[in-house]
Amino acid sequence: MNNQLQVNLSEIVAFAEKHTEENIAFIQFLKQLNTETLDAIVHTLNEQIAPKIDCTICGNCCKSLMINVTENEANTLAKHLNQSREEFDDLYIEKGNSGTMIINKIPCHFLQDNKCTVYEYRFEGCKEFSAMHLPHFQQRLFTVFMHYNRCPIIFNIVEKLKAATGFDRNLE
Repeated sequence: MNNQLQVNLSEIVAFAEKHTEENIAFIQFLKQLNTETLDAIVHTLNEQIAPKIDCTICGNCCKSLMINVTENEANTLAKHLNQSREEFDDLYIEKGNSGTMIINKIPCHFLQDNKCTVYEYRFEGCKEFSAMHLPHFQQRLFTVFMHYNRCPIIFNIVEKLKAATGFDRNLE
C-alpha cells in the first residue's frame, strides 16, 4: 500500500480478496500485542485517517449493514418523524423473537444520496461505526475484519496499522 488513502470500494474489495492470508496472519499478530499500546496506535491512526475520508461519498455502511435499534431510539425517531410507534415499527422495524429490533431494509430507509436523512436522530450503531475510536480494539478483531472490505476508514487504518506495528507482510 502506498501513502495515499484508498477510497475506491471495488479496489478495496479486490485488495482484501488478494490479501486474505496476510490478514489472517495479521489478526494472529495483533492478538499478541499489548492491548493498551494497540488501542493507542489505532486511535492515533483513526484521528489521522477518519477526518480525511468523506463518508457521504461512500455510504456503504448504510447500504450494507443491519442496524440494531433500541426502544428509546425507535421512540425518539418516531416522534421526530411525527409517527406513532406502531406506524414507525410497521414501516421500518423487524422484531426478533427475543425482542431485538433491527431496521427492516438494506440499504437503510433513511439513506438518500449517501446521506442520512435523520442524521441527528440516527441510531447508536450508526453513530459508533466504524468503532475505530473505541477502546478494546483487540477484542473486536472479528468485527473489524468483517468490515475491512466494506469501510474505507477501517481498511485504511488496518493497512496503516500493519506498518505502525512492524507486521511482516512477507508471508512464506
